[in-house]
Amino acid sequence: MNPLHQNLANPAFIDPSLDSRAVTFENPTGGRGAGGTAHGGRKGAPNMRIKAGESLVLADLEGPGTIRHIWMTIPPAPPERMRALWIEVFYDGLKEPSISVPFVDFFGLPHGRPVEYHSALVSVQEGRGFNCYLPMPFEEHVRIVVTNGAARSTVLYYQVDYTVEAKREEGTGYLHVGFRRQNPTVMKDDFVIVDGLEGPGRFLGCAVGVRVIDAGDWYGEGEVKVYRDGDTDLPTICGTGLEDYVGTAWGMGSHHAPYGGAPLNIGPDRPDQPEFVSFYRWHVLDPIMYTSDLKVTIQQIGAKFFALGGEAELAAYEQTNPVAGEGWLYDTRGRYLAWGIAERVDDYCATSYVYCRWPQGVPRLDLAGALADIERRPWETPHPMEGMSDAISV
Repeated sequence: MNPLHQNLANPAFIDPSLDSRAVTFENPTGGRGAGGTAHGGRKGAPNMRIKAGESLVLADLEGPGTIRHIWMTIPPAPPERMRALWIEVFYDGLKEPSISVPFVDFFGLPHGRPVEYHSALVSVQEGRGFNCYLPMPFEEHVRIVVTNGAARSTVLYYQVDYTVEAKREEGTGYLHVGFRRQNPTVMKDDFVIVDGLEGPGRFLGCAVGVRVIDAGDWYGEGEVKVYRDGDTDLPTICGTGLEDYVGTAWGMGSHHAPYGGAPLNIGPDRPDQPEFVSFYRWHVLDPIMYTSDLKVTIQQIGAKFFALGGEAELAAYEQTNPVAGEGWLYDTRGRYLAWGIAERVDDYCATSYVYCRWPQGVPRLDLAGALADIERRPWETPHPMEGMSDAISV
């Protein structure tokens, strides 16, 4: 077993060749013996204010090495301000970023609404401590930049833990994280989670957000499909439904588990008909490798129930929502009129996590598109710490 895998699999393993470092505002270069210098080592510079429109370089490191852990936090704020902070990562002198995604989405939570969840690779402790344990190997150089796209400043705390190594481990890839949004989706046109990254590579997983628009009873009948290495009309991997892909069944409430979950599930009415939903899925023990090309999509298909006497409602729904699957199933025992699955339109976004053998550019974040229609709803309660955030923001 090579050192990286040994280190991850066996906590008792010791390898002094891994030179452990950390980058913070007190030690921006990660230098040996250079941490905690401010105010005589008595916690002098734990944070920094990022002005509106300002970018900060959080790490600018020479390789070979591997980023092992990223921790970040900012004060709670309205959704459009939380999501306006965004991260880009550049590898080995590449001019285009291989990671370009909103800050909150990078840690697996869309819609600018942090909630607590814990998974094998990413956790948001108490809904405000953002942790990423995805290894990020780099050969020559890595640069991490954070930009505040909001109209007001914010205070940022962070730490990047990494190791300097003699050489980049054979067989490892560069982490690519991209963001896509389609608001709204197009009827019968599957939403694309990721596409365009050349192999060899590995689809590690995704964090998807749904802003529910359609008036149907359930949004999650669509299948996740993985097209790889020349697949055209039909995929190699095809799931059975959205909640099934996450690992749950018969609908999807708020939950989190090591490799799949749905941390955010909120709305003004009932939990099975939310307005904002998020889910994540990590392909760790069920790896999805590809040699040349990869495309991952999800269908926008939902379910609708019609009570007795709802013939007019059914006829109207058919005019806007073409049936899918078997179509409408009528109850011959007189308990209800019919139910079935149908095509629909909602607002989807996705953050994809892909390892590629060499660094490539991902689409740069469209900040205006990421922020559209996510403002706080009247039924939502502001975080109690937002007053503090507003008091120190300008």
